[in-house]
Amino acid sequence: MSTCALCGRAIDSHDRHVRFRLPDPVVRTPEKDQVQGTWKTEEDPNAAVMMMVPDVGAFVRALLPVRLTGGYTVTFGVWVGVHPDDLKRAFDTWWAPEYADLRMDGRLANALPAWDVFGVPVSLAVTDPQTTPYCVASSDAELSAVLTSEWDHEPVLDGLPD
Repeated sequence: MSTCALCGRAIDSHDRHVRFRLPDPVVRTPEKDQVQGTWKTEEDPNAAVMMMVPDVGAFVRALLPVRLTGGYTVTFGVWVGVHPDDLKRAFDTWWAPEYADLRMDGRLANALPAWDVFGVPVSLAVTDPQTTPYCVASSDAELSAVLTSEWDHEPVLDGLPD
């Protein structure tokens, strides 16, 4: 197994995909995603790409890539809180050719381990019709920096689950 010249970790620990199971506001409810009236595209929230939880909100899955030093990337599978009308629009186009043009705005619904960006505005766009939308921009300075800057990979990797 080869190791990174910058930090000594195994190379395969650098390009990571970290998928949040549920939006943080849902995690904080006693019944989580089992509240009566909850709707998800899949029963297993790890596989779901959309959900609506009564009295909590509407959420869409998105990818949030973070560029790291050394040419590595950590991609977070996050939830984004959206307006219910946007959830309906996403559902109506997700499996249709129009999905390629899907864009929407919402608020980041998961806390990232190295930055204080929970709940900040984020814009989503489909950049590859075969994947979930990507977080592409934010009016929040910190999240904008997360999306556009290169980060020292060691502190970011230190905050990730094993």
